[in-house]
Amino acid sequence: MPTDDAVLIDEPSPGVRLLTLNRPDVRNAMTGEMTAAWTEAIEEVAEDRETRVAVVTGAGSSFCSGADLSWLDQAAGHDVTTDRLRDRMLPFYRTWLRPRSLPFPVIAAINGPVVGAAACLALSCDLRYAGPGAMFSTPFIYLGTHAGMGATWLLQEAIGVARAREMLYTGREVFAEEALEWGLIGGVADDVLAHSLKIAEQIAGAAPIATRLTKAGLEQAAHGLEASLQWEALAQPVTMTTDDLHEGILAKRNRRAPNFKGL
Repeated sequence: MPTDDAVLIDEPSPGVRLLTLNRPDVRNAMTGEMTAAWTEAIEEVAEDRETRVAVVTGAGSSFCSGADLSWLDQAAGHDVTTDRLRDRMLPFYRTWLRPRSLPFPVIAAINGPVVGAAACLALSCDLRYAGPGAMFSTPFIYLGTHAGMGATWLLQEAIGVARAREMLYTGREVFAEEALEWGLIGGVADDVLAHSLKIAEQIAGAAPIATRLTKAGLEQAAHGLEASLQWEALAQPVTMTTDDLHEGILAKRNRRAPNFKGL
């Protein structure tokens, strides 16, 4: 059940949790209300031991329109300092980037434009799929501000240095087919939510211990081959001691779908 109607939580299939940003009247912008509801919802899903995969999407025709900066006008003249803004921005960044640190895979079902910080939310997800109307843009410097929420790192990780520079320096719009070519997304589907939920259901059927360790291993890969070898030399033996390994081998031998229990 939803913790707040600004973010809805559903269970479309066993092990899959769907989080829907639910303020279509403001294109699901990261307002104070939305951020508070997101924080509560993402923690609820994180603490649910039955969650194997999460899907994030937006209600209406927009995934998320990015950060709401209207509070800056209200704060003007009230002793706004760099330190105070930093203290506000870091928690904001970290709560919206929580998909990156969750122990299970997270899929972004991008049903419309993702601008600025919203692009970073999408990039923090493990997998991204888009509808035909999806669009990516990071026009930070054309708003007079530096990029935030990890954009300078997340874009380079996803599409390489040259294309990250192009997006950040020009602020241009990258639409679905080009985003697919660039590697910003893994696929385009007319019904992107249905497509994403189908992928989520498939992943939810995999061995959960192995899946979670694989997500952690992908983070280790950023430190180079030796770090990956050291991680895998630990993580693979862990999975070799599980009941799920024997279930996987038996299911393959009997040509049936495995029934992994996370044990």
